[in-house]
Amino acid sequence: MIVERNVPLQPHNSFGIVAKARALVRVRGAADVQQLLADPEWGPIPKFVLGGGSNIVLTGDVRPLVLKVEVPGRRVLDDGPRATILEAGAGENWHDFVDWTLDQGFGGLENLALIPGTVGASPVQNIGAYGVELQDRFESLDAIDLATGKPFTLDAAQCAFGYRDSVFKHVAAQEGDFGLAGRALILRVRFRLPKPWKPVLGYVDLERKLQESGIREPSARQVRDWVCAIRSAKLPDPRVIGNAGSFFKNPTVTPEQCQDIIAREPGIVHYPMPDGSVKLAAGWLIDACGWKGKSVGNAGVYEKQALVLVNRGGATGGEVVTLARAIQTSVYERFGIRLEPEPVVV
Repeated sequence: MIVERNVPLQPHNSFGIVAKARALVRVRGAADVQQLLADPEWGPIPKFVLGGGSNIVLTGDVRPLVLKVEVPGRRVLDDGPRATILEAGAGENWHDFVDWTLDQGFGGLENLALIPGTVGASPVQNIGAYGVELQDRFESLDAIDLATGKPFTLDAAQCAFGYRDSVFKHVAAQEGDFGLAGRALILRVRFRLPKPWKPVLGYVDLERKLQESGIREPSARQVRDWVCAIRSAKLPDPRVIGNAGSFFKNPTVTPEQCQDIIAREPGIVHYPMPDGSVKLAAGWLIDACGWKGKSVGNAGVYEKQALVLVNRGGATGGEVVTLARAIQTSVYERFGIRLEPEPVVV
């Protein structure tokens, strides 16, 4: 176990915010965590789990010990008649893993292509795009308790998946609660890809690609290419412009609330949900409040997609947070809706 000190975190957060980890350990397996917890100097101090850094806003140097998750590995566990079970280490790059599954001939994750981050972060956020959520393809995961060093396994029900939500985002309010925020580090994730494969093409952008291409029965690889093209046209590359992807969750309202808003704003983009609620496009709400292209200091709202906040060069975490709060205030004052950020502010 090697503890690195004063490690620059700018390369490890997609916003590109300048900050340092006072101490950092690279975790490649359960043994690394167990050795760390047994160490009299490092075991007792607070810890912060860092994956790909694509869903955080750093507001200063990180004082807790940073556990940089770098668990490797990809493998096929079972290729049965009804489903294929795949496993990946938590440190694997998510998009590279999606491409690997397609290279092996297994479709099912193509709608989630080009989402930044690591495999280990995917169930934490219950990532989703273009009609597919992580929970739709999830089998189970292995994690380790950061207090006891004991490994454990969770199935989908135990992960308590919700819209961009899971048990890993909730703090246990009292003894016996199952919130795992800050209490666990994910080591490996397993995925169930159903057979026969069927494309998920319900989103307008994908339907448009289908019509434009003239392809009636696209392959999983073709759907992946369409998703990548759509995302690249709308979202900035973090390697070029620092950002954390979609900054706010799309809010859900009752049908009555939606009708009330439509009466005032007929053009609002909205989607009926299976449970009877209505999802509103947060990007549309932000754009309607005039924020697209605006800035606070060096933090700005992306010109092509109001849902994305960007680092225009040298932005601090404080500027990003100030901009986000100003946007939340504007949307609430105009529509009576509170936008919830997706990234974690550290």
